[in-house]
Formats: sequence, C-alpha cells, structure tokens
Amino acid sequence: MSEFKYACPVCGQHIKCDSSQSGTQMECPTCFQKIIVPQAPTDEQKFILTGTKVGGERPLPKGLDTGPARSSPVKTFSGAAAVLIIFACIAAAVAFVYRGTIFKRPMPPAETNSPTAAQGLTSPISEPSSQKSSSPLVAPPANDMNWTLNLSGMAIPDSTAAGRVKGQDFICQHAYFSGGYLTLRDEDLSVSINFSGSGPEALAGKSLSVTTNAPLAAHVSLRWKNGDQNMREGFTNDYAMLLNFDGVNGSHIGGKIYLCTSDEQKSYVAGAFTAEIRKGKPKKQ
Repeated sequence: MSEFKYACPVCGQHIKCDSSQSGTQMECPTCFQKIIVPQAPTDEQKFILTGTKVGGERPLPKGLDTGPARSSPVKTFSGAAAVLIIFACIAAAVAFVYRGTIFKRPMPPAETNSPTAAQGLTSPISEPSSQKSSSPLVAPPANDMNWTLNLSGMAIPDSTAAGRVKGQDFICQHAYFSGGYLTLRDEDLSVSINFSGSGPEALAGKSLSVTTNAPLAAHVSLRWKNGDQNMREGFTNDYAMLLNFDGVNGSHIGGKIYLCTSDEQKSYVAGAFTAEIRKGKPKKQ
C-alpha cells in the first residue's frame, strides 16, 4: 500500500492518505468538511487529485413507487378560504393607503470630493489568491516554460507562490521572516533564503536579482522528506532568483519571488507571498 496526496474540494488543503482508503470518507483537518477519498493515482499521474465533498440529494428509498402521482380529489370551496380572501383584500387596502410610510425610498448618498478621505476608509490589504478562491491550487510542471535560469523578461505571476521542489509539488502554505531568513513552507517542503542577518526593514521595497554566476549570493536551502528522513540541499551561486519586496505592514512583509535552482529535478518556485515577521531571541553577551 502506498501513500498519496489529494486536495480538499472546499479549502484546497493537501491531505495525505493510504491507497487502501480510496472511496472512504475522511474529514478535512482545516475546514472539517466530509470528503470522499479519490482513487489512488497511477505512476503516470503527476497532478494533485481532488476529493469529492460528501452531500447532494438523498436517493429515493428502495421500493418507493415512482410512478405518476395519484390525483387527489378536488376540495370544495370552504368558509375558511372565503375568510382568507377577505383578510387579503383588507391588507391590500391598508398597504395602498399607507404606501408612502411603509415603502420609503432610500436617500442618495452625499457627494464628496474624496470619499476615502472623508469617511476615513483605508485600502484593504490584498489577500493571497489561495484565500480568494476556494478551488484548490495545482502546482504547474517543471518544464522549460516554468524552469529557466535566464531572467531576461521574466514576469512573476500574482498567484500564490507555487512550483516543484525536488520533484514534488510545492504550494506555499506558510511564509515567515525570522533571524535573517525568509522561509516558504509547504507540508513537507520548504525553501529558505539567508540574507546574512538583514532584517525585513532593511529589505522592504527593494528588488533583488541573482544569476548563476553572481559572487557572494544569498544562500538558498531546499528541504524535503525522503520517507522518514529529512533531506537538505544548499545553493550558493548555482541558481537564478528575482525577489521583489513590498513595504512592511505591521507584522508582515509581502513580495513576489521567482527562484530556480540547478538540481537534477529542476526545482523552482514562482508567485506571491505574505511573510509573518517573527522576532528572534536576543543573543547572549
């Protein structure tokens, strides 16, 4: 029996299960929806499967007569129906007389030269694309269109940072900046960039471009799991990276990244992120 991952159809959370659980019901650990586990993928399938939400119309019980409905006898006009008609006429008359009081027209809003400034509104912080849509994200394949060491004309997508790390699908679920490191994490995968102690305030609003032959480039680390073993590979200059930081917003800093390493599996990550700024413990003197 082999393990595989599939995505929750409601919130997109990746869930790991065994092939023997295909067709059974499981509960999503994030949105707690009941999901029917899809069939285990074959060796040729490289994309993330999606489960099926439990629900829908209930089937008719066995033995229930589904033939044409029997016609019911026509009921005679009763006194209760006449009373209802009289009350309906009275209600209509009252509504007509007091129509100006009951149905008030909304007043048009007052015009201002600057609605945002007059009302004290601020622009909302844009949410990552994974929160805007309930459909699960699928990491694109590591082909020549997505993996390239040539940064000329590279356009970073606005969607949540995703790609492939050591041959495994990577979708950024958590991002944080701590101790001079920017880390993007998936369930069992992570990408870390060491800025030699530079904090987010020093990097805010800056754009970095690193080519494969750049001297003294930031150290990049890839971490993944091989069975129960934690694996790691570092890169000093055998990679290409575009990294654009936004400004610091409270305890977060956003940005967009394209990172492409020269390993055999053609690992890469491209897209947007919002990293939590974590304060490290002060060093002892």
